[in-house]
Amino acid sequence: MSDQADVVRLSKLRELLETHGFQFKKQLGQNFLVDAHVLHRIIDAADIAPNDGVFEIGPGAGVVTQALARKAKRVLAVEKDRSLAPVLGSSLREADNIDIRYADVLELDLPVIWQEFRDCDRVSVVANLPYYVTTPILFHLLESGVPIHHVVVMVQREVAQRLVARPGTKDYGALTVAVHYYAQVELIQRVSSGAFVPPPNVESEVVRLRIRSEPPVDVSNPALFFRVVRSAFSMRRKTLLNNLTHSFQIAKPDCETLLKAIGIDPVRRGETLDLTEFADITRALSHTLR
Repeated sequence: MSDQADVVRLSKLRELLETHGFQFKKQLGQNFLVDAHVLHRIIDAADIAPNDGVFEIGPGAGVVTQALARKAKRVLAVEKDRSLAPVLGSSLREADNIDIRYADVLELDLPVIWQEFRDCDRVSVVANLPYYVTTPILFHLLESGVPIHHVVVMVQREVAQRLVARPGTKDYGALTVAVHYYAQVELIQRVSSGAFVPPPNVESEVVRLRIRSEPPVDVSNPALFFRVVRSAFSMRRKTLLNNLTHSFQIAKPDCETLLKAIGIDPVRRGETLDLTEFADITRALSHTLR
């Protein structure tokens, strides 16, 4: 379908919502995409082949869902707001490869859901996430263990900057480290507030997470690795030595010795460490905590 056809379809969004008496819910962070160029950037970033499946989070009025269904074999979309049912029923009535579930994605058993894609070659995730649930949903996906090809997500630009931040910068934090353990992160498209109805008060960004087949660092205990990461950033103004000592109840001299033995200055702060250094600390602590 041509760009012009998409523009026409998008232009009718307001009419569709008004027809069904839909009212936006601020508490759910509802902002629906109305920009055809951004729509195509999302679809291109998802890299969908004809025999692929797509798990969409937050279909809203179904604008992106329609475009995904034209590319994929199967689309399973999860929408928390049940009042969108008549809207989605209308906008998606011509598609026979879309399944809508009205549920909170955080309450779904993803390995069970993924069984519905067993006839698909690959499964990508496409999502438009409000700020307040971005981190929980990303971790729900990444920690589920389900095979995900790509995650293409619209997030607040502030979150996007955190996802691609480098060690030593103000945006670098536990979220950065954890996501990079699972995926390579790319910024795809900066999106102005005018691309949505209603316009949010912030700019957004389309981000792609290319899921790694293997983590980039060797940690025998991932749970301990993430505990180390959370500890290092628990009090950003404190040194690594103080944070680890407090979190793991290790005597300060012992912790200092441990860090020096692996070549890490105990007075450094968590935001200066890279993935490899966090992995080194995890391996060292795994022996100490036995």
